[in-house]
Amino acid sequence: MPPRAGEAARRRGPFAKGDRVQLTDPKGRKHTVVLEPGKQFHTHRGALAHDELIGAPEGIVVTSTGNTPYLALRPLLADFVLAMPRGAAVVYPKDAAMIVGYADIFPGARVLEAGVGSGALACSLLRAVGDTGLLVSYERRADFADVARRNIEAFFGGPHPAHQLRVGDLGTAEETDMDRVVLDMLAPWEVLGTVARALVPGGVLCAYVATATQLSRTVEALREYGAFAEPAAFETMLRDWHLDGLAVRPEHRMVGHTGFLLTARRLADGVTPPPRRRRPAKGAHGEPDPATGEAAAPGGPALVDEAAPAGEATLAGEAAPRRPADEP
Repeated sequence: MPPRAGEAARRRGPFAKGDRVQLTDPKGRKHTVVLEPGKQFHTHRGALAHDELIGAPEGIVVTSTGNTPYLALRPLLADFVLAMPRGAAVVYPKDAAMIVGYADIFPGARVLEAGVGSGALACSLLRAVGDTGLLVSYERRADFADVARRNIEAFFGGPHPAHQLRVGDLGTAEETDMDRVVLDMLAPWEVLGTVARALVPGGVLCAYVATATQLSRTVEALREYGAFAEPAAFETMLRDWHLDGLAVRPEHRMVGHTGFLLTARRLADGVTPPPRRRRPAKGAHGEPDPATGEAAAPGGPALVDEAAPAGEATLAGEAAPRRPADEP
């Protein structure tokens, strides 16, 4: 097999000097150490020499001087993110995974990110675009940017060749020809002009927002702006399971709501998005059918044109007559 380079080379083979190692004790408590010859890892359960790990294969069990066994593995990205120093709140691994998947971040993609925070999401995005892609991250606060830079370099073992971190506001960005835009900011609706200019036709906007109010305002702004297809929104909840013999049940605690994800596709310039047609909620529309003169059955097969003005909803694509004011 050809020799591996970059992150692949650092994550395979025996432990070496400078590697991060995650030590897990019998109670499931995790400790991360960076291997240095001659140093020791100390806990109240005894000490463990780094030299016992350097040169050893991943997945071994080592014992401290207090006779406590530790399982030694390289930490996963999810482990690193949850334990790394923070300047701002991190995007949880469950949300980062959904962003990479539903925003369709692919190797070689050109991605624009706003709100780098502590760098958690940037690590996942850089993993996805690879060395041949591009991630341009904007962060308004210089102190957050410094924390993010250190975290990203710590995880990848140095500066990532595909990353450009800029301190500033996304509203001033001049990037174009970007395949994806990922926003983790308080007011995504304020930068839709910049996003539309940056994205190629067919590109994906993915916004991460914390509250339903932010979600609603962003959706309405996208519809009003008109350069995007109908947005979709969802959230992800993660629940672990307890596994002990026949006692197989959900854990009592879970990672519930952390944020909403909103995605929308960029349309070609000059294209008007078609009106969204949905089956109406039961009893929401009682206008008569223009073909028969009879009222449509609540919740029936009629489709409502959401782009029509209030009071002028269309049924099956045709204009519905207004009910006279004196008609019951």
